[in-house]
Amino acid sequence: MLSVIGELPSHGYRIGREIERRSSGYFRLTASTLYSALRRLEQDGLVQSAWHTASNTHRRCYWLTDKGREALNARLYEWNCFFLATERVMAGS
Repeated sequence: MLSVIGELPSHGYRIGREIERRSSGYFRLTASTLYSALRRLEQDGLVQSAWHTASNTHRRCYWLTDKGREALNARLYEWNCFFLATERVMAGS
């Protein structure tokens, strides 16, 4: 979620659909799962949100905080290390 929000600050529904699209449907988040996760990210100070009105529609939009960007970078580094180690194990090296 942090990665998508970092690239595409937006409202929850769009964030969920983008995650589904990027994962070719593998990750299909229910509304309750999506919004619970967004609330936790906000409580942890990783994202901020505000109400936005467009085309007579009120939507809460989310974007990364500086702390969120730092957390994303740390998690991407950890994931890359994990991926490379797994690749070496699978290759038999």
